[in-house]
Amino acid sequence: MDHETSTGHVTRKTVLRAALAAGMAAPAVLMGVPALARTLTGGEEAPELTPTCDDGDDPTPAQMEGPYFKPNSPRRSSLLEGNTPGVRLTVSGYVFGLACRPISGVLLDFWQADTNGAYDNTGFRFRGHQFTGADGSFKLTTIVPGLYPGRTRHIHVKAQAPGRPVLTTQLYFPGEPRNNTDSLFDPRLLMTVRDAGGAREAAFDFVLNVPQNPGPTPTPTQTTQPPGGSWAVGTAYRAGDAVTYGGAAYVCLQAHTAQPGWQPPNVPSLWRAA
Repeated sequence: MDHETSTGHVTRKTVLRAALAAGMAAPAVLMGVPALARTLTGGEEAPELTPTCDDGDDPTPAQMEGPYFKPNSPRRSSLLEGNTPGVRLTVSGYVFGLACRPISGVLLDFWQADTNGAYDNTGFRFRGHQFTGADGSFKLTTIVPGLYPGRTRHIHVKAQAPGRPVLTTQLYFPGEPRNNTDSLFDPRLLMTVRDAGGAREAAFDFVLNVPQNPGPTPTPTQTTQPPGGSWAVGTAYRAGDAVTYGGAAYVCLQAHTAQPGWQPPNVPSLWRAA
């Protein structure tokens, strides 16, 4: 989990994710923590978190494809068909490169078992692919997969950035008893999960082995102001600070250092109109 630095500013990934997730509830943004928390059973140790995407970090771990992958899945973000039995599940998140910058156009191909633990090997039920948006985001609507002998609960995925190799891996659910007996289980691939009125919501951010430039580094002494406003790149803002930009007034919601592209109208998770 990301924490604040000694200067009181949240870490780079927290601010970037907050900026991307403009629809995130304000309280979660203000706390500077992910909106979803891992659920642990009594006595279960907190797992190692999914790798955060800072310069030089390792990418999301790969795992075996398994025997049930099928190519040419339909392009769709919902795997539900009619009155599909099972507990509804939404999985959302972002795909980042090694410098913590989002990657658009990433192919994500998902496949999983149905609520009874069976794979459809003749058709394409619970199989589908999609592409990340301009902000690197994705969202999958499906059900909680069932269990079958020898495995814990999981979802398969292949992720491929444009022109890059394919990452094949699996996503896991926290608090599952079989996590302790499944030899393939990797705690770094745990999703964050919460209950949502009879359904479940999960989140996972992929970090692909895609080299990236880290982007412009803010300079604290920079004071360039946009026309008609006091907001300035490189300024370290605190929650509650007030600025103007483009003739409108804004109040800071979360401590951060201003960067190009993070002008108040562009990042509702960091600024609200006064």
